[in-house]
Amino acid sequence: MTDRVSAPMTPPQRVGIAGLGTIGKALARALDAGELPGLELAAVTVRDADQARQWMGVQLARPADCVGVQTLAERCDWVVECAPARLLREIAEPALRRGRRLLVMSVGALLGAPELIDLARAHGGRITVPSGGLLGLDAVSAAREARIHAVTLVTRKPVAGLQGAPLLVEQGIDLAGLTQPMCLFRGSARDAARGFPANVNVAVALSLAGIGVDRTQVEVWADPTVTRYTHNIRVDADSASFSMTIENVPSENPRTGRIAALSLIACLRKAHAPLAVGT
Repeated sequence: MTDRVSAPMTPPQRVGIAGLGTIGKALARALDAGELPGLELAAVTVRDADQARQWMGVQLARPADCVGVQTLAERCDWVVECAPARLLREIAEPALRRGRRLLVMSVGALLGAPELIDLARAHGGRITVPSGGLLGLDAVSAAREARIHAVTLVTRKPVAGLQGAPLLVEQGIDLAGLTQPMCLFRGSARDAARGFPANVNVAVALSLAGIGVDRTQVEVWADPTVTRYTHNIRVDADSASFSMTIENVPSENPRTGRIAALSLIACLRKAHAPLAVGT
């Protein structure tokens, strides 16, 4: 009788999270609960290590080590950026130099760091941008394989989701007491990202999937009549013309919709799934 020899188990890939805000915490919980087969939480990089350890000690069955960005890149196969946009380069460079997979939530910050793409190319790394709070990026990417004539994004957010945006500060716009919808911006995705870096990552993701940040047109509205973050996309292409709208339920962070964290988790799940649906 021949002994059966079991196939060797593939060790899980190690995930490092840079930033434990609303999105980073949601991902940490999912990894700790074993909801993403083939992946495990290995380490985190945070501004306040004591606070992070306290949170993980309560929320996670297996708290991760708090390490610096260099160690995060050394230990982890995947580095997930969930931090303020200004920290993207600091987080990304060590990971890409080691050929890691980098998931970027602050996609607007990529506009100011195009060298990161060259770095990924040179060292065999890869930058992935989840869909975040947007929809239809598959269709936009497919349409780009032929010709897209125009892409427009109209974003409407409650006042609390826009307070403190650089454009409002620069222009002295006070939204307190606003009772009617107010258009704050019309222009390119590039300029929208400058004026609203914490609010329109969706515009940059859309432009990268389609016709670029200078040709993608964006409107940003402060709307006290809505309670959800609403994004409407209109695309005119040779292959199709389509319009899509999503209304995102806010998270505890007034600038972030709940679906953004779920999009990140879905992106990681797809990377290891035996069946992946979508372009």
